[in-house]
Amino acid sequence: MASPPRSVDELYTEARAGSRRALGRLLTLVERGGHDAETIAELANPDAGSAHIVGITGAPGAGKSTLTGRLVNLLVDRGDRPAVLAVDPSSPLTGGAILGDRIRMEGSLPGSAGLGGAEPASTAAPGDPPPTAFIRSMATRGHSGGLALAVPLAVRLFDAMGYDPVIIETVGVGQVEVDVVAAADTAVVVMTPGMGDAVQANKAGLLEVADVFVVNKADRPGALDVRRDLELMLDLSHVTGQEDEGGYRPPIVLASALEGQGAADVWDAVVAHLVVLDETGRRQERRHHRIRTEIRARMAQTLASRVDEAMNSEMGSELVTMVEEASLSPAAASAKLLDRLLHNR
Repeated sequence: MASPPRSVDELYTEARAGSRRALGRLLTLVERGGHDAETIAELANPDAGSAHIVGITGAPGAGKSTLTGRLVNLLVDRGDRPAVLAVDPSSPLTGGAILGDRIRMEGSLPGSAGLGGAEPASTAAPGDPPPTAFIRSMATRGHSGGLALAVPLAVRLFDAMGYDPVIIETVGVGQVEVDVVAAADTAVVVMTPGMGDAVQANKAGLLEVADVFVVNKADRPGALDVRRDLELMLDLSHVTGQEDEGGYRPPIVLASALEGQGAADVWDAVVAHLVVLDETGRRQERRHHRIRTEIRARMAQTLASRVDEAMNSEMGSELVTMVEEASLSPAAASAKLLDRLLHNR
């Protein structure tokens, strides 16, 4: 006989005790949204707030997933419990994540034990979980920047479960990669030889969001040219006054993730940036900005839903008809609908 479905509270308690299956189910509920996700947010909020949030971004094909896999391997070997949220493009047919990032990450690890939703083979007591990683793919579901609205809650849930650091690997889609700043303490921008120079990266806003640069595939010709161009662009940002007010200059790390080289140097740079954040008090500033961004995004989602309802209402249909007949302008029609929304009439 199948066991009855467990409540969100029960799943949360089991996940806190070390059940990875329960955590996986909670993450699924987070993706679905709705009342269950709101309950998870209430449960996780008091237990979260200590994990180092690291965003890894860059152009498609830069090797972000392979590098992330190397970092996870390194962190697990050091006794840490990293979690990775791989934000994948949505399938145009199912709306689900394509899972390509997770395949590459697991291929970079010595084995798949302890990944995903599988229970770790361990006799550790609850509350003292073994140092294993948890990797989860999440669909973008059409949200700009590759960061779904469910991402902040998923990150907070990982944090509440004791995973630290929490790594967000975003889909590389160009200028909207700046969204990673709103979700991370440390932003790592991955670049490679032959995929556009640093000037193009600056146009995409990558120089402005980066706390650490990684020139991946450094064994290829042109890697030193990429580093030189980045140095010149950073010098230019200093001359124009765009450099960080605290005088922090993003380091440039050479790596070859496929060959397993440079991961330790990358992580050392990430940790060094965290030290700067703590010493200057800017980690709290980024957390404050992250919370504001999440609240704003959720308000926008709610308002968008109400706008759709208003457009599909009898009044909305009448106003559309009036605009078609040129008896009312689109601006006047939107003003009337907004007035109805704001005053519930």
